[in-house]
Amino acid sequence: MALPSWLERLRAAGKTALVQDGKRKIHYLFEDGKEMAEEYDLKTGQLVSRKWREKNTLGGSGKWQVEVGDPASLLLGGLESELIKESSSNPVFMRKDTLSSFQWRIRNLPYPKEVYSVSVEEEQRCCIVRTTNKKYYKKFSIPDLDRYQLPLDAAALSFTHANNTLIITYQKPKEILAAEEQLQKELKKIKAANSENGDCKTQ
Repeated sequence: MALPSWLERLRAAGKTALVQDGKRKIHYLFEDGKEMAEEYDLKTGQLVSRKWREKNTLGGSGKWQVEVGDPASLLLGGLESELIKESSSNPVFMRKDTLSSFQWRIRNLPYPKEVYSVSVEEEQRCCIVRTTNKKYYKKFSIPDLDRYQLPLDAAALSFTHANNTLIITYQKPKEILAAEEQLQKELKKIKAANSENGDCKTQ
């Protein structure tokens, strides 16, 4: 079965924990040198952010790539902040999960709900957002399903639209819910570092 393989990778990874700002921050270092940083809400246990970093060709640390959470949180430079301001009317795509579902929000989409269609492409293992007015097109994958090697289910996919934001929801399969519950129990056993130094890897 594929299910234990991802869990086993998580278990085998070097892990550092830190409790800060109402969040439990976990840093993973995998055998292949990849790093993953996650933040969970302390009260709800909900995943707030997940980002990845790989070694670059020179062996140094590459840039963090956001999988879950607000990508703008990585932009610290003044120039990049200016660029964000200038393009604030463009659609902004981000993932923000709930305990029971994967969820994506696309802000700055002013068209009515009937304009949108969201579908599953099983062969390409991705979801596609289209508009009948040809104004927006987006293809995205669900890395969690790939890691657990689970099929995409069109029946699990739904969407709604409010306040110029398209909200796409994919109900988590029972295999992932069970694995996440198991992982949470194990993460809570990791003793959090008491000092700020313990968070240096996740900066």
